[in-house]
Amino acid sequence: MADVASIEEVLTGLEEYPGVSEAVLVSRSGMHIAGNVPKGAHAETYVAMFAILLGAAETAISELKEKLDTVVINLERSRVMIVNNGPKALFVLRVTPDIDFNGLGDKLGEISQKLEGFL
Repeated sequence: MADVASIEEVLTGLEEYPGVSEAVLVSRSGMHIAGNVPKGAHAETYVAMFAILLGAAETAISELKEKLDTVVINLERSRVMIVNNGPKALFVLRVTPDIDFNGLGDKLGEISQKLEGFL
């Protein structure tokens, strides 16, 4: 069973990264594990659809023989990043359009290592 309290603490730290407004950890099957879904969003639908999007993207690029890392959806005032976090989970992040992708990638690498023990 996942240590949700510890995961929530790690995700709260991620939301303090400049440009990140919401961070959610989602199971590969589309279940909410931890984190903040945007106000007004239906949590179950929100997390399930992003798991489906990542799965569809992985299927679409499977012929390229490369591993999918991130799917980015550009919106009018923000971006949504769906980031592969291994076989158990994925991150759904709402970020500003000018976010430092390299710095965020480094931060996610650190966080992924912390989360391994909690999942």
